[in-house]
Amino acid sequence: MVPQADDGWRRAHLGRLLGHASRRFDDRVLHLMAHDVEVPLALANLAARGQVGAAHVHITRHLPLQGARLTELADSAGMTKQAMGDLVTQCEAWGLVSRHPDPRDARARLVTFTDTGLAWLRAFESAVRQAEDEFRAEIGADIATVVALGLEAYAGPAA
Repeated sequence: MVPQADDGWRRAHLGRLLGHASRRFDDRVLHLMAHDVEVPLALANLAARGQVGAAHVHITRHLPLQGARLTELADSAGMTKQAMGDLVTQCEAWGLVSRHPDPRDARARLVTFTDTGLAWLRAFESAVRQAEDEFRAEIGADIATVVALGLEAYAGPAA
């Protein structure tokens, strides 16, 4: 028999709240990008149909402008090399990124944004700014500042 303990804590603990907030924020960003006229049409259509998800945003968030090796990109995003490789392959097929020989080591490949990927990145920046503005408007500027400061402190220097 299962004990009748109060398990309300499972629905309201900090980790769950952070997860829900993160998904809500990412969903809003992707929605804004799907309706942004600056986003290449094929990518906007993919986003509108839910084909582009939070996992794809990892590349947008973590790929430096100068490019990165797959292992560096996976480490930065907190993903396995295999999972990031699958994501990069998909984004490469969509024209967001390309792979080139790494000038530091000819055996390695460097993942870089394409021109289309840079347009996607600019639209991502705009959508993030709008979603942040909406967040501030919904909960108030003072609380939004406290939340941002708290998350920065909690995330630590690796963020």
